[in-house]
Amino acid sequence: MTIERLHSGPRMSQAVIHNDLVYLAGQVGAPGEDAAAQTRAVLGKIDALLAEAGTDKSRILTATIWLADMSDFGAMNAVWDQWVGGANAPARATGEVKLATPDYRVEILVTAALS
Repeated sequence: MTIERLHSGPRMSQAVIHNDLVYLAGQVGAPGEDAAAQTRAVLGKIDALLAEAGTDKSRILTATIWLADMSDFGAMNAVWDQWVGGANAPARATGEVKLATPDYRVEILVTAALS
């Protein structure tokens, strides 16, 4: 069984493809933007990585969302709900964590099935 890595560096890959699954690294938006803007940026990165891997958001199985502050839950969800579009919603968990820098408000990682 092969393992394909996309956008690999010395520390991590942005995506790993194995056994008809695509595992994405946690994606973050531009530091300093509000939670809604960061969520839009993150979801755009997820769309691009999934497309490169040969799948799309309709095939996402799980999503883990980390927020620097749970007070951003509503703003993030407003963007998320529009992106998911009411169909093919994945299993999801959301929690509050201290992210890599205080400038990050949102980090999302997903696992998807290949198309």
